[in-house]
Amino acid sequence: MFETIIGKIDDFVWGVPLIVLILATGIYLTIRVRGVQVRHLGKALKYMVQNEEGGEGEVSSFGALCTALSATIGTGNIVGVATAIAAGGPGALFWMLVAAFFGMATKFAEGYLAVRFRTLDENGHALGGPFYYIERGMGRKWKWLGVLFAIFGACAGLLGIGTFTQINGITSAITNFFDPDKTSRTFTVLGIQTNMLLVGASIVLTICVGLVVIGGLKRIAKVTEVVVPFMAVLYVAFALILLVCNVKAIPAAVVEIVRGAFNPSAVTGGAVGTIMIAMQKGIARGIFSNEAGLGSAPIAAAAAKTKDFTRQGLVTMTGTFIDTIVICTMTGLSIVIGGSWKPELGLEGVQITTHAFQSGLPFNPNVSAFVLMLCLVFFAFTTILGWDYYGERCVEYLFNGKQNLVKIYRYLFVLAIFIGPFMTVSAVWTIADIFNGLMALPNLVALLVLGGLIGKETKEYFAKQKAPKV
Repeated sequence: MFETIIGKIDDFVWGVPLIVLILATGIYLTIRVRGVQVRHLGKALKYMVQNEEGGEGEVSSFGALCTALSATIGTGNIVGVATAIAAGGPGALFWMLVAAFFGMATKFAEGYLAVRFRTLDENGHALGGPFYYIERGMGRKWKWLGVLFAIFGACAGLLGIGTFTQINGITSAITNFFDPDKTSRTFTVLGIQTNMLLVGASIVLTICVGLVVIGGLKRIAKVTEVVVPFMAVLYVAFALILLVCNVKAIPAAVVEIVRGAFNPSAVTGGAVGTIMIAMQKGIARGIFSNEAGLGSAPIAAAAAKTKDFTRQGLVTMTGTFIDTIVICTMTGLSIVIGGSWKPELGLEGVQITTHAFQSGLPFNPNVSAFVLMLCLVFFAFTTILGWDYYGERCVEYLFNGKQNLVKIYRYLFVLAIFIGPFMTVSAVWTIADIFNGLMALPNLVALLVLGGLIGKETKEYFAKQKAPKV
């Protein structure tokens, strides 16, 4: 009954209006900033690894990006793509990429506004994000909208994308690898059937998360600066090997994806999805993965050591490019090539991607499964760290910086890590989708209202760069 109720709420939140609003905002901002995601992508990638000198803030631009990437490169890239294709067919990947292309302009605008309207206290502590550019950019009378965003953001971190989905993905991957036949000793606690492997993994992960998040942003940034690039390179390398080994199957997979986007029944035989479901799942899982329009990344971007709004907007934009255009595309192609999404196989979640890697890579299936499990564990772990930071900043805004309440939220967050593995896959992802959609609404309104300012100042910035220096 619970899953039925939250399923109906999810269908309402992620109905046609929100999907249209997300795409419309991305298209509108793409026009206002004159296709910055195409015209200045090279410059953005250069700025990504080139820290600005003399900027104010708490961490480097690369550190802020890695904190944001830590929250985006996670289960969405491995499990989210799989669940989207399983529910909406291969066409869901097409809509995920469409949303990501326009989402790059959205992410640019979020990074720009984050630095433009952030606050810095006498200790250099930075606080910014949608609640600040709503309040300071749109005016004090709109503060209630910023408060709504902060409430939904804190809930998303504590009950959705930041905890349950990540820890559930980690423990599912560990269980599937070490105990695929479910032979581990099982027992029942409060009516929930579990096993020793699951409990052991939960305890270890809870302790690891607690040790890092207690150190605050700087410790989170230090951990993610090392883990995120290494694991992203490892995952991309294995995905590339899979695609190279199956290069002849790629054209057929692309055709299947495009056909599935506009005529799902032609690809799935009517077994999976409709055009609306393909769009809904593709866009929802895309937002889950890259968080464009969600309003989370600007919270990390506001802490960057920079004085240049546009530069930080470009750096923030690269997050969506790396996360969805590169990594999610590779995952999606691997799944479509391997056919592991098909309903008759009876696979769900991480099992779909694991099957695709095992069938597509020229290695022992256990090696492929281990590498995927390792990537998922570290990706999801860093996502947990990033979302703890986001949630804490939302609480800090709601309660005017009272650190005692922030600490209480931190402890509840660590507790939620332990609870996550014992929830069902479908319930976990549905709850995450709901809070993501609710978070996005206030942020999208602010981006639309402030789009004119972003477009005007961005145009002036690039005009100055082109002007001859005296």
